[in-house]
Amino acid sequence: MRIQRIQAIAISLPLIKPVKMSFEEVRNAENVLARIETDNGITGWGEAASAPTMTGETQGSMVAAIRHLADKLEGLPADDIPAAMHRAGQYLYGNNSAKAAIEMALFDALGQARGKPVYELLGGAKRMRVPALRLIGTGSTAGDIAETQKRLAEGYVAIKIKVGVDTPEADAERARAVAASVKDDKVLICTDANQGWTPDEAIRFVKGIADTRIEFFEQPVAAHDVAGMARVAAASRVKIGVDEGLHSLDDLRHHHQLKAALGASLKTIKLGGLQAVHDAALLCEELVMKVNLACKIAEAGIASAGLMHLAAAIPSVDWGVSLSSPYLADDIVAEPIALSGGYINVPTGPGLGIRVDETKVRRYTREV
Repeated sequence: MRIQRIQAIAISLPLIKPVKMSFEEVRNAENVLARIETDNGITGWGEAASAPTMTGETQGSMVAAIRHLADKLEGLPADDIPAAMHRAGQYLYGNNSAKAAIEMALFDALGQARGKPVYELLGGAKRMRVPALRLIGTGSTAGDIAETQKRLAEGYVAIKIKVGVDTPEADAERARAVAASVKDDKVLICTDANQGWTPDEAIRFVKGIADTRIEFFEQPVAAHDVAGMARVAAASRVKIGVDEGLHSLDDLRHHHQLKAALGASLKTIKLGGLQAVHDAALLCEELVMKVNLACKIAEAGIASAGLMHLAAAIPSVDWGVSLSSPYLADDIVAEPIALSGGYINVPTGPGLGIRVDETKVRRYTREV
């Protein structure tokens, strides 16, 4: 089985409602799909979100990267994914999101060819249901509490409150109020600043939530400021997690060495694919670091399926799984992943176990 054709497809999908982040308000998902055809008639799909502040890649650069790599990879064996991705690295440095989309499509095609779900290609399933984590980011205390209660009623067992949008004191007060509104002590509660504060500001925030049951606080400071992360971690009773500051296994080791984080948010777009995230999860187990698996706002059903197969295969998902396809007003898969009692069932079909609706793909395709 050989790679016959690789396409890059830019799509723009509407969100149900905007999500307020520290630097921006997200209204549409600007993603890129990789569509791979093999010489035996199989079509594999991959997806990655554009995230300029996280990976440095825009939608246009991802499309250009996939097109740049296409003729270098076409003709290679589709069942030797490491070799294909090694060749991609030889011809293009970085561009992890674009490479992640290609690698996901290869996993999808290989799984279909072998009649196996992707989690089997990653070593086998350790679980088939994973806890769903929902983002809370309305920008107001009343709105966040209402949103939290709505999501808990739907069955979510974990919530993440977006902070870094106001002063540390105001955001701490809002986070405290949201946490206090959650009566079930089994619900995981966490916060995420998306690099929104300086170390001093982040320390003011963690002191403001010190007596709450918030489990962890994600990426309080700029991605490059690992020393600042360590300062916040030393001052905090709440565990600190790394997100935007994690792009390699060495980044994990560095944060661990400096005691800058006790856990990590693992994303395919940052690390470069499913296999890289799997490797990072194994390292987290070795370093005794907690794991959150996450899509970027808002990857659709293809990337969500990829994350679910990872969730099945890695050693643990202590800090939940953040799927972002539920934030979309429409999806490009025929059967979007659904929540069941606070958990999400892992797809069991061959490959990613999904069926892409190519009519919808064409509807949401945009030129870049």
